Amino acid sequence: MTLHPETPATSPLQEKVYRVIFEADTPAGKLFDVALLLAILVSVLVVLMDSVESFEQRHGATLRLIEWVITGLFAVEYLLRLYCVRRAWRYARSFFGIVDLVSILPTFLSLIVVGSQHLLVIRVLRLLRVFRVFKLVRFLGEANVLMSALRASLPKITVFLGSVLSIVVIMGTVMYLVEGAEHGFTSIPQSMYWAIVTMTTVGYGDVAPQTSLGKILASGLMILGYAIIAVPTGIVSAELVSASPPRRITTRTCPECLLVGHDREARHCKRCGAPLHSAASPETQTEETSTSSSGSTIGSDSDRT
Repeated sequence: MTLHPETPATSPLQEKVYRVIFEADTPAGKLFDVALLLAILVSVLVVLMDSVESFEQRHGATLRLIEWVITGLFAVEYLLRLYCVRRAWRYARSFFGIVDLVSILPTFLSLIVVGSQHLLVIRVLRLLRVFRVFKLVRFLGEANVLMSALRASLPKITVFLGSVLSIVVIMGTVMYLVEGAEHGFTSIPQSMYWAIVTMTTVGYGDVAPQTSLGKILASGLMILGYAIIAVPTGIVSAELVSASPPRRITTRTCPECLLVGHDREARHCKRCGAPLHSAASPETQTEETSTSSSGSTIGSDSDRT
């Protein structure tokens, strides 16, 4: 593997903060995750209760205080993440880096746009770190297998969705010509909306064909819808069967590219070759996953946010 001499050296403090925030193989890291999980749950609960008018009238001031305190803590956490990673801009552009930032902004945006604080529910995405605490990291391997199967299925599903879109456009146009505006098919986009609702077997009933030919076409589209629903399931199932066998992983994260899931003995990142922080000693490690992971990890970004 190629080493990265150009990578800036990190101080002992940065390394310590990094291990606590980004990894869960130490008691401190796990404690940090648990505390963050509780803060996320409390913040989401505050948003939910704030939307209840009677509760907001009685406890609105308290809810807003809690919201600002938690937002302040999340802001400090976000800055610490930028501080301890080797390439802050790479983390900021990662999926979870963006989620971290977006989970802070609504509170400040509420000073300008009333009600925008309810967008804080996006913090629920940060609960994905539940795989790394409470000894649930063992499920990370199975999630990796599923993600690997979904990635392998993407080209086939893309072709499938393209075919479905073509059917929607054709049937929408035909129904627009057959039924016309007098029966609710006022435009081709409106007719395409009907085709999507019918094909997915949702059937809202707000638009429905009235002519005999329209009903025959609708019946065929409904039957086709059942067949279409089964196609993606079969594609993903086939990829799951052929997925790579599981292997042991830890929550060790590359400080350079933020790839998670390295072996305990690994000294360099398996993707970019950057040096890894030394593994925690067995005495300070919490229970590590003895279960599986596929050859690839969940996404290219850090799984811990």
